[in-house]
Amino acid sequence: MEVNVLERLPNPIILKKLMKIQASLNIILCEDEWLRYHSFVQDWDEGVCMAKIDNGAGDHLIILFSPEGSIIKGFDHESELSPYAQDEHKVWQGIYDDIPKELLSLLEGDAIKKDDVTFCIWCENSDTNWRKGKVEIPKGESDGSDFLVGCIFHTPEEFVEFAKGYFESSPTLDVVAKIYDDFPITAEMINILNPDCDVKEVLQELELLRLRI
Repeated sequence: MEVNVLERLPNPIILKKLMKIQASLNIILCEDEWLRYHSFVQDWDEGVCMAKIDNGAGDHLIILFSPEGSIIKGFDHESELSPYAQDEHKVWQGIYDDIPKELLSLLEGDAIKKDDVTFCIWCENSDTNWRKGKVEIPKGESDGSDFLVGCIFHTPEEFVEFAKGYFESSPTLDVVAKIYDDFPITAEMINILNPDCDVKEVLQELELLRLRI
């Protein structure tokens, strides 16, 4: 299963673009920032971008893109690997052991909550594949990586299906597909996807992502 999870991740350049696309659609469909499922901060730190998935149920996926490489920290609150599921509140052995210090240091800071983790995946710029530490997962348990990596929607069809359940809306597939294909996002497209939103405010937020608008 672990190999499958790593193989499902595109290279960091494509992943970064994909996370921006999903964040832009969340901005359009959801006015309340705290309710958004996918988000993206272009200037998280000097030379560092951050993408986040937060399902509002206690699970999250944080991706940091840096000049040295990229690192993914995931937390499944129901996993037996969670620090909160152990007698001693600590990171499960092996999760962070093999990560290059330049990438591991990206997880420092209160906002990231480094110790809230059930899996970690990384890719240095010199790597051709994503990597994961040697972690012994108890039989019948999961570290949540299959579940949370599955919340990255690679196609417009997948995103529309997700939006129907999470946002209780049915965004027009043709428009979503254009955004996935890197078409500039126009006021008309925003109005079609969410007639109730403030288009001016949405465009201002989208500018921060440095997408084509």
